[in-house]
Amino acid sequence: MLQKKKGIDIVIEIGGITTWQAAMQLFEDKLDQENLVRIKKIRHPEVVLKIANAIAMCEPDSIFINTGSEADRKFIREMSLTNGEEAKLPMEGHTIHYDLKEEQGRIIDRTFYIANEGEEISSLANKIDRADALKDVRDKMSGIMHGKTMIIGFYMRGPIGSPSSNPALEISSSAYVSHSAEILYRNAFADFDNEMDRLGHFYANIHSEGLNRPEDLPNARVYMDRSFRTTYSVNCTYAGNTLLMKKGNHRFSVDKAVYENMGNELSEHMFITGIDGPGSRITWCTGAAPSGCGKTTTAMAGNHFVGDDLAQMWIDESGSIRSINPECGIFGIVEDVNWEGDPNLMELLRKPGTEVIWSNVLIDENGVPRWTGDGDEPPLKGTNFQGLWEKGMTDENGIEIPISHPNSRCTLTSTALKNYSEKAEDPSGVETRVITYSGRDGDSMPPVWAAKNPDYGVAIGACIVSAATATEVGATGVKRAPWANAPFIPGSLGDYMEGQFKFFGNEKIAEDKKPVMAGLNYFLTDESRGGISKKLLGEKRDVKVWLAWLERRVHNEVDIIDTPIGYLPKFGDLKDLFQSIIAKEYTKELYVKQFSLYIDNIIARIDLQLEAYGKEPNIPERLFEVLNEQKEELLALGDTFGNIITPFQLEEYSSS
Repeated sequence: MLQKKKGIDIVIEIGGITTWQAAMQLFEDKLDQENLVRIKKIRHPEVVLKIANAIAMCEPDSIFINTGSEADRKFIREMSLTNGEEAKLPMEGHTIHYDLKEEQGRIIDRTFYIANEGEEISSLANKIDRADALKDVRDKMSGIMHGKTMIIGFYMRGPIGSPSSNPALEISSSAYVSHSAEILYRNAFADFDNEMDRLGHFYANIHSEGLNRPEDLPNARVYMDRSFRTTYSVNCTYAGNTLLMKKGNHRFSVDKAVYENMGNELSEHMFITGIDGPGSRITWCTGAAPSGCGKTTTAMAGNHFVGDDLAQMWIDESGSIRSINPECGIFGIVEDVNWEGDPNLMELLRKPGTEVIWSNVLIDENGVPRWTGDGDEPPLKGTNFQGLWEKGMTDENGIEIPISHPNSRCTLTSTALKNYSEKAEDPSGVETRVITYSGRDGDSMPPVWAAKNPDYGVAIGACIVSAATATEVGATGVKRAPWANAPFIPGSLGDYMEGQFKFFGNEKIAEDKKPVMAGLNYFLTDESRGGISKKLLGEKRDVKVWLAWLERRVHNEVDIIDTPIGYLPKFGDLKDLFQSIIAKEYTKELYVKQFSLYIDNIIARIDLQLEAYGKEPNIPERLFEVLNEQKEELLALGDTFGNIITPFQLEEYSSS
């Protein structure tokens, strides 16, 4: 069980400021008159003490209180350019940022939860005792901002006034980090005290890039103190390790949902998008996928964009599941983003009018950002994440260096999108009727399948498997990715799973508002279905059809095939949707390849989950019941039809 405010609050122990009066005196001593006037508008004692102690610990030369005004945003942008953290590009409002070539993703091996004695931490994460964390933070962060400016920002993770939003401080010596925060989150300086009054809590994030040298990376650390909802980040610059309002604070929100409001609230690694149905109907969908597995593409495929990465969900008084996006911008992977698959995003990346921070892409001789899979003729030379680049260059191991790192990103505001929905700022969120889970599964599951009931839906989320992506330094191979949220679940997986079963099984959800829970898989290969090519069995734009089928399923407008893994679509419905949604001819041959069940592959996937979860403590028994039910039914089908069962055979069998 999580123990709030237990033990030593590390930054207060190091800073040594324990009273309001001492905090005010430090502000008088350290801030110029303009910034002193600003900080005095923040009245909550806990917030004031956190800020004062961050200053006392880090010892910056100067302090800038960011109010979110256009003048303040301009100041931060200019500071990032002056510091060399970003550089201007020819297109107005576009800049390029490069992380160290050795730090192109989350440093999972140097990321730790700070644990109290007896406190359970996820088996998939690293932990450090509070006493050891205190010593290391003191050693690494005391005086870390000498010669630097500390920027302090006040944000809301979610719309102001929403029951599921969370106030957060972003304290950093990096203007790039603060610039990114201004694009990705809602600056709430003017509302921060009121939101603290309403919600009664806040998150704090303290970061310094240090000297930003490769030799410092072994000493890079990210610490998350769950008891005091404070993150510490040092000696790193990649936004996933430094912009801690994102995944650092997402972890605190997971804790809040699991340990304070179990069964009534979720904090998920999910996009939020609205899908147009027949007439003027909009059906709202959320979906989980590991980073780099098509989550942004799926969000963009909807007609009404709310978010591409995170979702806060709760059950309202009417029995509806509501969802908000903690963010208001996109920190999106650009590899394979192109005009064919992502026209709405490309419109903003290739035409003037939108502020964009690029990171780790190649800048060609004309100052144009280039990346792998952008759809244009590959460049011959330029500058990328490892320095000057020419076609055919190899690294020290003789491996060809790509034009851009696979984890290259673009940072921009969501409001610029053509399909942006103003519902993104609605404090009451959107009524969510479709929940999807997906990963990079090359050989087992079909492109789309719907759960038979909420428990089967929870099992789909629990059993995501995915090939490793470039978002985590050093990650390789195929691994389990529960709910695509596992790296961000601080406590026991069993506790988190119990929260999932209780939420989706909650009797408060109205019968006519229950969601369809489903699996998505864009990564089936021709090779896995008897072919010789490693190409995918489908295109990016096909996702519009899979979402459209789920939208119709919510309203009982399509037929289904009942199978052990869940409900599959019928060929006739898909053929019509492919034609009406994306004007594409969909063949029976492709349908059979995509929706045949390969029994051995699926059972191997189930056995993987049974074995792994069998080693975890406190996993709800219901998961094992669901997986064993599926396995027994699949084995029985295999006895009747053999290892490969076509959807037409399944349809005939289920109707007999």
